[in-house]
Amino acid sequence: MLIAELRRRLGSLALDVRLEAPPGETLVLVGENGAGKSTILNLLAGLLDPDEGRIELDGAVYYDAAAGVCVPAYERAIGYVFQDYALFPHLSVAENVAFGLRAAGTARAAARDRAGAALARVGLTALAGRTPGELSGGQRQRVALARALVLEPRLLLLDEPLSALDPQTRREVRAELRHALRGLACATVLVTHDPFEALVFGREIAVVEQGRLAQVGSRDDLLRQPRSRYVAELLGLNLFTGRVAARAPDGLAEIATADGGRLHVVLDERGADGQEVLVAVDPREITLHPAPPSGTAQNVFAGTVAQLVPEPPFGERVRAVLDTTPPLVAEVTAHAVQQLGLREGTPVHASFKAVAARAYAA
Repeated sequence: MLIAELRRRLGSLALDVRLEAPPGETLVLVGENGAGKSTILNLLAGLLDPDEGRIELDGAVYYDAAAGVCVPAYERAIGYVFQDYALFPHLSVAENVAFGLRAAGTARAAARDRAGAALARVGLTALAGRTPGELSGGQRQRVALARALVLEPRLLLLDEPLSALDPQTRREVRAELRHALRGLACATVLVTHDPFEALVFGREIAVVEQGRLAQVGSRDDLLRQPRSRYVAELLGLNLFTGRVAARAPDGLAEIATADGGRLHVVLDERGADGQEVLVAVDPREITLHPAPPSGTAQNVFAGTVAQLVPEPPFGERVRAVLDTTPPLVAEVTAHAVQQLGLREGTPVHASFKAVAARAYAA
């Protein structure tokens, strides 16, 4: 079990986080570049020291500012896969994997056998004699993973493990890496800036924003109840803050948003008038119309198209940023964009049903 409290100032970044990661589970740190994700890994690994805090792994204390404990990096039972993999170009694949064992004093024959077993685990036995320059990006990534795992770490750190790969290779290696992580007995902390990868790898996800944890929870927690606009934008959701302005006996409530808009949502009986709430709306629940719609949607807003952003990989779906009150982002098909004649500045009406808006206490 990893339990870490980390405080460190680096330039304008004031890092202050508390993390927990149980054995056999993957904690994903997701956030923008410069948020402090890699700094957290370096503090855990002992490559940087916190200004204050404590790091405990399976009962062993690696750092305790108050007690004056600071275990050096080479004595920590931690495996680290760096973003660029950091393989030695002049060594063979097998020698790269065995390097940490040899540095720790393991006999040559034993190190060779353990390296061979680690390579078999990641499916690279046949490439043991090659050098890193003769490998594909995905193969180098697996060599780096084998080198970390051969040391039988209690904690595995992965810093953007797929970022150096091209899109096609990334998809293939993502599945392989996910399978490999599922079989580990140690705790894993994986860093990514990609929200999709966070949802793929993380049973528990910590969103890092400017050195703080904006939200920590399961995939469902983040998708259903984002707690900040940053988290919502990261996951592609609309999020509004507001107060309950009126309630109806059928559970329908009117929410006055902070930017002057009005939303109609279904609110449980615990919601009282004046209560501050958050409202999340999936962009796919929003329908666009050239004129005021005549359907049953309780939320209808008029405005113009501020921006059209094709969604990868092929642009078959498009995110339409709307200049409405409150501002909305809708996701529609490319065919719908053509049918409606949408472009920047096009007048449009957006609608969604009250049941499509998830309201919860702020």
